[in-house]
Amino acid sequence: MARRVRILLSKQVEKETRPGYHFDGAGLYLQVSQGGSKSWILRYVLGGKAREMGLGSLVTFSLADARMRATEQRKLIADGIDPIEAKRSSLQEKRLASANTITFDKAADAFIAANESGWRSGKHGEQWRNTLKTYASPVIGDLPVSAVNTALVLKILQPIWVTKTETATRVRGRVEKVLDWAKVQGYRSGDNPAAWKGHLSEALPKPSKVTAAGHHAALPWAEIGPFMEALRAMPGTGSLAMQLIILTATRTSEVIEAKWAEFDLEAGLWVIPKDRMKGFREHRVPLSKQALAVLAQVKWDNKTSEFVFPGVKLDRPISNMTCLAALKRMGRSDLTVHGFRSTFRDWAAESTAYPRDVCEMALAHAIEDKSEAAYRRGDLLEKRARLMADWAEFCDTERGSGAVIPLTRVA
Repeated sequence: MARRVRILLSKQVEKETRPGYHFDGAGLYLQVSQGGSKSWILRYVLGGKAREMGLGSLVTFSLADARMRATEQRKLIADGIDPIEAKRSSLQEKRLASANTITFDKAADAFIAANESGWRSGKHGEQWRNTLKTYASPVIGDLPVSAVNTALVLKILQPIWVTKTETATRVRGRVEKVLDWAKVQGYRSGDNPAAWKGHLSEALPKPSKVTAAGHHAALPWAEIGPFMEALRAMPGTGSLAMQLIILTATRTSEVIEAKWAEFDLEAGLWVIPKDRMKGFREHRVPLSKQALAVLAQVKWDNKTSEFVFPGVKLDRPISNMTCLAALKRMGRSDLTVHGFRSTFRDWAAESTAYPRDVCEMALAHAIEDKSEAAYRRGDLLEKRARLMADWAEFCDTERGSGAVIPLTRVA
């Protein structure tokens, strides 16, 4: 008579306390440790090599569960597959997949951290963080970057494309940059779903078609004299900073973040380093006698800070809101600080015969003609010095309504 294979019973499995291996059949064993814990073991031979594979604890898997798991492994063995090696390979693939997965929020943080030191302004990184957190994170922040597709990008952009067009275009560009970074790092593949040309351009209207380009509210150039007279009469740091902005036709940030080390007051020259310039090029600013008078007044009041216009904390400059507050106190909330660059440019175009290049260089604008830009090495400093002197004289002159305004000299 054939020998019967011993089969364990559920009650026996629960009550068994003898340490060792207790055979169930077809290579399945109940293992009882010296401490009394119980687990399932599958013994098998493959390629002439005896192997032993754990199938889990009795706490987790019942006798019926263990038999089912053992059957699954025996099917692999029948096909010549070692279940231990197959399990190890599967776990390795999962670990690799996990290591190659990153959420959009984490990718954005990594991209900003990698590039922030190269950005001109420390505020740039915060602007990136704030816009992505506000508009992108609620939609794709927790998703793997590999899962971000065109439909999700449109879900971010469509609600703000018409109402907040400028913001929406910045968000699109920043999402595109983060996804490009993720592709280079190996976290995603394929085309960028946030790309504009030949992609989102087919799904969204051009920003220029949605809304007309906005312009900074500017004072008419013929009114600058009376305005400067009122500005000089107003005390405070904001007034002085505003005067220097207007007299030098520079940007707000360039003035409020200016340091004394950038100025040669005897030579009447201010050299703004490239890392503080929008075009990332050093800009030499000739100082008129009126601009030097403003700096002399500021220097008399400020003997303790490296900044020309220090804030409450001497190691930090004033806020850009200081100048806006000065406009508000003057009752001119209809104007913007940046708009005075337009006032200067309109005056130069309509009231002087200075060449266009001289006026554009005074504003630190790049030469549009690339061929010409490649050959031009100078910055027309002497001609710009005469231009800025004429501008300062014009700002010092109060004119009545309907007064004739003659063209000033040619550089």
